[in-house]
Amino acid sequence: MGGPGLCCLASSGDRPVLYASGQSILIARAKSIFRLVVHRARDTTGLASIERSHISHFFCQVAEAALATQLKPHQEKSNFIIKTPKGTRDLSPQQMVVREKILDMVVSCFKRHGAKGLDTPAFELKDFDIAGQFDPMIPDAECLKIMCEILSGLQLGDFLIKVNDRRILDGIFAVCGVPESKFHAICSSVDKLDKMSWKGVRHEMVAKKGLAAEVADRIGDYVQCQGGVSLVKQMFQDPRLSQNKQALEGLGDLKLLFEYLTLFGIAEKISFDLSLARGLDYYTGVIYEAVLLQTPAHAEEEPLNVGSVAAGGRYDGLVGMFDPKGHNVPCVGLSIGVERIFSIVEQRMKTFGEKIRTTETQVFVATPQKNFLQERLKLIAELWDAGIKAELMYKNNPKLLTQLHYCENMGIPLVVIIGEQELAEGVIKLRSVASREEVAITRENLVAEIQKRLSES
Repeated sequence: MGGPGLCCLASSGDRPVLYASGQSILIARAKSIFRLVVHRARDTTGLASIERSHISHFFCQVAEAALATQLKPHQEKSNFIIKTPKGTRDLSPQQMVVREKILDMVVSCFKRHGAKGLDTPAFELKDFDIAGQFDPMIPDAECLKIMCEILSGLQLGDFLIKVNDRRILDGIFAVCGVPESKFHAICSSVDKLDKMSWKGVRHEMVAKKGLAAEVADRIGDYVQCQGGVSLVKQMFQDPRLSQNKQALEGLGDLKLLFEYLTLFGIAEKISFDLSLARGLDYYTGVIYEAVLLQTPAHAEEEPLNVGSVAAGGRYDGLVGMFDPKGHNVPCVGLSIGVERIFSIVEQRMKTFGEKIRTTETQVFVATPQKNFLQERLKLIAELWDAGIKAELMYKNNPKLLTQLHYCENMGIPLVVIIGEQELAEGVIKLRSVASREEVAITRENLVAEIQKRLSES
């Protein structure tokens, strides 16, 4: 073995792993990358709303392997390089404020719809899922309602939610003459229509995936169609599609879904888009994806190409794959693209130079005189005891101008100033940082006055 240095890496859900310099490291664990955690609620509603982590364990393995490769075997001292795990990044205090506001909005919406939280040792992924046997399309409609509430609440600009059904897509492939063995390959091509023109997708189908040109053209007649409930009715009358059992089942569910969406008042935000494929194989029914029609909220902003900001669908067969007894649990859910939304908000703030407060401090305790630390400490203790969020500068003799500039930069709304004159008169000066107006308040009335101003702001 090499030198005495050891590094302990705590892996999510595992015992800590010890590495020593010069030690040969073997990480050979064959585990499923995708892990679904299902929480079966045992209440009268049967609602099970969960947070999932699809790839948390995989990230832990990546972090371990990355650290292992950086240990050099023939050195006396361990040489470690600290890096963020692959796929993650460090966030500044300003970025954390923005990200937490987004997460708070998402989580509060989930709770408003009866979600139950799970705390798992995982990377955060904001999902809402409904598991269990219910009447058709009611849970699906609520998921779309939740998606609309979150995107509207975040004020990202206008958005549209595309919906389709995997059974309709498979039905289209069948009636157009696609061999069943090519369904998956052709589906992956159709899934690119949000990034490529139909001409490019058609070329890929024919030249790269060996599909007959006339079959590709028939597919094109369908997948370029978009609309509302009227398109659903039109597809019911289609001479080819109406002969396919799978497609008819999907169209029937979409017709019912649009009825519920109308009752929820969000039908105008939903588009039946026959090109929506959602490449994941585990979807079994309705699928949906939210896109921003105009990412910026203001015309001066440059548009950002961030793709979909939320997505989901029905995956009735997935849970059974992880159940030793193979019990199927019907599920439908949605996932919010927190990181993509964060990039939009972050870019908007940079464009308009918006300042973000990194603290919730309400009052700053300042002094213009030297040797007033004890009086400041007594005063700030009174504010803390009253539940007021306050801070002071950790110096015995700070300059008043420096203290006031700090308040302006940090967005602290109020400053209390205590000095020799104030102490002699039995008052405290209360200063508004925004207006720079000052008033003298008696010591016994200070807390009440601060609380009054904070409640009015």
